[in-house]
Amino acid sequence: MDRGNRYEDLARQVSAIGAVKRGLARVLPTECPSGSAIVLALLNHHGDMRMGRVSELMAVDMSVSSRHVAHTVDRGWVERLPDPADKRSRILHLTGAGEDMLAVLDRRLTDMLTRTLAEWSDEDVELLTTLLARLRDSFGDCRAHHA
Repeated sequence: MDRGNRYEDLARQVSAIGAVKRGLARVLPTECPSGSAIVLALLNHHGDMRMGRVSELMAVDMSVSSRHVAHTVDRGWVERLPDPADKRSRILHLTGAGEDMLAVLDRRLTDMLTRTLAEWSDEDVELLTTLLARLRDSFGDCRAHHA
């Protein structure tokens, strides 16, 4: 297969990942849409951060991330704390309730993947996990080189 066709096929498959994301989003609790789930996951993974960093990590405009953060704050999953370095700014902090919601999200997503991929071999699941991490890292490297 020539390189052009290989990347065309890959582009089609990557575009189709939207269907996978929509399927995963269907298992989220109605009170925690995907944007809010992403905010919780980012704070859990990266720790406390400013709003601008959330927007950067989500790769969305500040107005979009602000809506998602407001939703998490309204539900008590995230709190806005004064930034010790700049009292005019706020730091976003994941609360205990936010950690509890993340546990629910993780369990639902894991259960869905377990059901959906039940006929996949352990090796195939491991290979997919490795390749998706590699793909994500390649895009992260790409952003750093073009910034």
